Amino acid sequence: MDANTLIVLLAIGLVAGFLSGMVGIGGGIVIVPALMFFIGLTQHAAQGVSIGMLLLPVGFMAAINYYQADKFNMMYSITIGLTFILGAYIGSKVSLGIDETMMKRIFGVVILIISIRLIFSK
Repeated sequence: MDANTLIVLLAIGLVAGFLSGMVGIGGGIVIVPALMFFIGLTQHAAQGVSIGMLLLPVGFMAAINYYQADKFNMMYSITIGLTFILGAYIGSKVSLGIDETMMKRIFGVVILIISIRLIFSK
């Protein structure tokens, strides 16, 4: 890894961490596209890096802040976390069986739908 790649990766991590702590996004919406556009990874490789990064206790400090502000629901977190494990396993299996171009399109449509819903919701 050269110095430029390291700097870009550090910037991606900082921005994704900030946005994750601020609005609860990071991996799919920030890290995956950034790795594709700035590092040149494929869709699948970027998803793999994003998922691998999540293995570390990424949200631990942000969770502490939300807990201290009484904005943290442990049961919700545990419930979603447990089902996330199954969903991530199934989703990764499905993703790896889909063509790269189709994965980019699916990813783009998912982000577009989420964006439209956020923009036009009350």
